[in-house]
Amino acid sequence: MDNMPPMIHHGRNVKRIREILGVKQDYLATSLGLSQQAVSQLEQKEVLDAPVLQKLSKALGVTEEAIRNFTEEAAVNVVANTINNHDQSAVVNYYPTFNPIDKIVELYERILVLEREKAELQQKLFNIKEQADFSEGSTSD
Repeated sequence: MDNMPPMIHHGRNVKRIREILGVKQDYLATSLGLSQQAVSQLEQKEVLDAPVLQKLSKALGVTEEAIRNFTEEAAVNVVANTINNHDQSAVVNYYPTFNPIDKIVELYERILVLEREKAELQQKLFNIKEQADFSEGSTSD
């Protein structure tokens, strides 16, 4: 008796897959052209016929076999086997390939250049204003 396969409940499988994917009943209902209550009723059925399974699998983006054969154990195995896929997508690099001090120095040097340019521009504006004031003073005599 211990070796008996677990009873497959298509509706419960649909619900679990939907929950794992983060899909709300309302959204699934809309994509199927059904009411939320109809989706709730589908999720309570032990066996779903092939056309319904086909529509559900397409709406959820999974295979019909995934709905038919879904078990919690299988899902855990899939996650466990794919969690360490070495794609580095969730890895924080604590050892950068550049020297942070060099980047700070570069930034500081760039700030110094900008400050020099600003000072030169201010000096030019001051000289222009001074010449204008001098010109006005000499023409009023």
